[in-house]
Order: sequence, then structure tokens, then C-alpha cells
Amino acid sequence: MTAESDYGIFEAGDVTLQSGTVFPGLKLAYKTYGTLSPARDNVILYPTSFSAQHVDTEWLIGPDGVLDPTRYFIIIPNLFGNGLSSSPSNTAAPFPKVTYHDAISVQHRLLTECFGISKLTLVYGWSMGGMQAYHWAALHPDMVERAAIVCGSARCAPYNHVFLESVKAALTADPAFRDGRFVEKPVAGYRAMGRVYAGWAMSHGFYRDEIWRDTGFTSLEDYLVRGWDAAFARRDANDLLAQIEIWQNGDVSRCAAFGGDFGRALGAIKAHMLLMPGATDRYFDVRDNEDELGRLTSAKSAVLHPIPSLHGHRAGNPVNNPRDQAFIKAEIAALLSR
Repeated sequence: MTAESDYGIFEAGDVTLQSGTVFPGLKLAYKTYGTLSPARDNVILYPTSFSAQHVDTEWLIGPDGVLDPTRYFIIIPNLFGNGLSSSPSNTAAPFPKVTYHDAISVQHRLLTECFGISKLTLVYGWSMGGMQAYHWAALHPDMVERAAIVCGSARCAPYNHVFLESVKAALTADPAFRDGRFVEKPVAGYRAMGRVYAGWAMSHGFYRDEIWRDTGFTSLEDYLVRGWDAAFARRDANDLLAQIEIWQNGDVSRCAAFGGDFGRALGAIKAHMLLMPGATDRYFDVRDNEDELGRLTSAKSAVLHPIPSLHGHRAGNPVNNPRDQAFIKAEIAALLSR
């Protein structure tokens, strides 16, 4: 393990991936918050979402936040493909196919080998982070005591897959995409991707009621330009494609342990489960969580509490949205009391 900037790097070595490919020198970037208790029983794992790095999501951590570092030892593992952990942008081409199962396997090694952790008080995740939280609960049922799935699901639904196809099409239409990869920054592609995302990520009601005005935008075009046109330009385009592939192939049951049996995978979960979709989320649809809820037959408890918000998918990441923040904070406090 070596330190770099404000985060650590877990050197996983040569790792055989789920595909059978050996990834040489695989690296997992992570950051910790708070103090690990002597009994190592106050751990919250908080995986990152699409294109996010730990700094993008740590706003939720604080003494008065959703996750309190004065009580808990919080670990944010950066998902492969986000530019900090092993990604196309920092790895010699070709970058192999990686999955959530690969990510959870290496995250598990980080927890056990570096910190001696055998129990997780909570796995909390939004979006792709929520999908990782679901994988954790299914793959390590005796380790995960609670899981909060915020605007996430146990597998990528067909509609969700189609949404991601539109994102990929917008990005790769840029002439910078040649022979299966980006050879330079796709300036027009980033903007097109942002415009596609703007329609999917927020709800009909968000635009109908001009809720974008609440955060200081003066017009719809101002919101699209400042809120979305450069939203993904801060990330390497090849990294974005790698994470989209992880997302589209996400399925807790797609592994040797469950052999594609979705019901069996969800039935293996023993944790207290909180499914918290956005009521108006368009691609992580409430109905998918409703279906999953009935399959959580071995969970200690399982509840479905949609976030009553017009902020669509972003209701689950309410950086400048006090109402949705308060809802999530109350739900997590209730979950931690179980």
C-alpha cells in the first residue's frame, strides 16, 4: 500500500478477473474517514458512482451528514475506470473487461488484508454504488449487516441498458473515437453526452416546474450549458466507456456462486435492506426494486422507501437539495438503528 495525494492505493498485484484474464498490477484507490474502533465493528463502505471519484461523493460525510465519521470508520473505494483506481487512462491498452464482481473481490481484499475487517455495519451506495452495495450483500451475506441501495438495482434493467446505449452513441459519434477508442478529447462528444444525460437524469416535473431555478440558473439553456455540457469532460472518455460496460453488465447473479439464478442471489442476502429509489428516477425504476423486494426472502428486514422527489435520479445524490438530503439522512438513521 502506498500513499498518493489525499488517498491510498491498495496494490492488488496480478489479479485473475471474472473473465479469466489476468490483470497485472491491479490498483484500487480508496480514502478513509473517521477512526476504526478497536473491535473493528464500526465500518461503513461507500462505493463510488458513475464517473465519480471519492472527492465527488464525500460531501455526504460529516458529523451532521448522512454518514457520521465521528461514530463510524467510512471507506470509499474508487470503482475501476474512474481514473484513480486502475482505468484505461492509467493502464496500458487494451484495458480488459472488468465487472462488479471483480470490484467487490478486490474491495474485500482491501478490507481484510489492510484493515482486518470482517463485519460491515453498512454498505451505502448511490447509482453504480448502489449496484455494488447489492453485490456486496449477496456475495458476502455474513459480513454485511445492512445495505442501503439508493437509486440502484441488483442488475441493469433492459431500459437502463438502452439509456446507456444512447449515452455511448452520443459520446462515440465524435470523430475522436477511432478504432474502438478515443485518441483525443471528444469535445463535441462530451457535450452531446451531457445533453442526453440531462433528459434522462432529471424528471418531467423537474423541467415542467422549472426547479432548475432553485440553484440559480436563469434559463433552461443556462441550466443545460452550465449544468450538463461539460459535466463529463473532467473524465477521460475511455474511462467513461469502461464504466458504462461495468454498469450494463451488472447482475448480482452473473457469477459461479449463483449461476445466473437471480432469485437465488437475492435469496442469499441476510442483511437489513433499505431500497431507496428515486420516485421519478427514469432508468433505475421503482418497479425493479419492487420486484427485488419480494425476492429478499432471507433478509433480516427489507423495506422499499422511494425518495419523494422531482429530481429524478439525482434525488439520490442531493448535493444542493436540502429536502432530499433530509429524507435520506432520516432513512439511514433508521436503518442504522435496526
